[in-house]
Amino acid sequence: MSVLLSDVVSGSAVGLRGRLWRLSASELRAAAIGASAEILRLEAVRVAVVDELSMRPDDQVIASRGVGCWLASSTMLQVRDGKKIAALGAALRPFPAVAARFDVGDCSFEHAVLIVAFCESPPNGMPEEALPRCIDLLLAAASGVEATTTKVRNVIATLERVFESDDIPPAEDVDRNELRIASTLNGRVVVRGEFDALTGEMLLSALSNLTMPTPAPDGTPDARSAAKRTADGFTELIRRYLDCAKTGVDGGQRPHVNVHINARDLAEHRDCAAAPSPDGGGVAVSDLDVGHMPWLGPLSVSQTRLLGCDCFLSTVLLDGHGAPLDAKPGKRLVSAEQRVALIARDKGCAFPGCTCVPAWTDVHHIRHWANGGPTVMNNLVLLCRSHHRLMHRKAGFVGKWVIRIGVDNKPWFIPPPSIDPGQHPRPANTTFKT
Repeated sequence: MSVLLSDVVSGSAVGLRGRLWRLSASELRAAAIGASAEILRLEAVRVAVVDELSMRPDDQVIASRGVGCWLASSTMLQVRDGKKIAALGAALRPFPAVAARFDVGDCSFEHAVLIVAFCESPPNGMPEEALPRCIDLLLAAASGVEATTTKVRNVIATLERVFESDDIPPAEDVDRNELRIASTLNGRVVVRGEFDALTGEMLLSALSNLTMPTPAPDGTPDARSAAKRTADGFTELIRRYLDCAKTGVDGGQRPHVNVHINARDLAEHRDCAAAPSPDGGGVAVSDLDVGHMPWLGPLSVSQTRLLGCDCFLSTVLLDGHGAPLDAKPGKRLVSAEQRVALIARDKGCAFPGCTCVPAWTDVHHIRHWANGGPTVMNNLVLLCRSHHRLMHRKAGFVGKWVIRIGVDNKPWFIPPPSIDPGQHPRPANTTFKT
């Protein structure tokens, strides 16, 4: 090992970045591996020292309400992390085989926590004499550079199935399933839940294809985070279910998204929801130009219009007090035949550069039907939900992209000056679709 390489591993990081250029790629790899091994060694040292201190606490530790809290108050660790270090030290005492692997740096902190948790609470059907062999299996999964948390968890799950008892394994206990859905003060929705392994498998399988990174046509990687891709995929999964599944009935209807809005508000689309009345009086809640959802309440006109492009429309005639006078049979704005024709023409999302498949698209009215735009081929275009939203309400883009049907009876897109000062029309994107 060269002098510089040795200094990288054991020395300070101060000023190090300005000297790393002297190392070759192989030396940089060696330094990264060496530093990682040193971190494991020091982690084991800290756990051992903290555990010994917990058995022989002095006044400072006692005054800090335990060694974990003392460690956090004396370092930059959080209290929860200090407590985890102290807890692992205590948990390793009855299991010397696990402690030995951890001390030599052949088992990470996280994997040691998983293993001792299994040892402390083994499956009810597992005999005591089987524990040493189980520990060997877990340590084998947790050792070496091939070790992953997934492998360790899989071994634990396998052992829980091998030693089945009358008790249902936690991963299969459907009685523990729970899902909480709550609206926030700003109108968004928070979802928190926990499911059994089978339900989780179904959910992950259903989301798998919908959450994969999708590069742009020019090869640019998908810029969305994993959490954003999962959210987008979950939204698409719900939309497909409501559109296509045999959902039964809910209050005499198939469950779907219901939005109520005054026809006047939808047609006028006032810029300000709190616009004063013409007579100078105050604004009543019933006069605000917003849609309304039965579950979550108000919805902006822009979003309502987006949904209204491709919807099942029911008309209810109300009197001046809002009481129903008559209801007309519902009708589908865009027929199944029109959607088939649009798929044949647009091949999916027509927006330039988008490769979204037809199943993921909405039908957009170029001139909104609330403003008299007819539901005919020359006023319709397929757009993915992202580009559909951009046309309706994306911040900074509302009204700037223009869609026109050309002499070739296909949609053309005119970009805003900020993208193309000349605003040259761009053809619908069918280049990447077959």
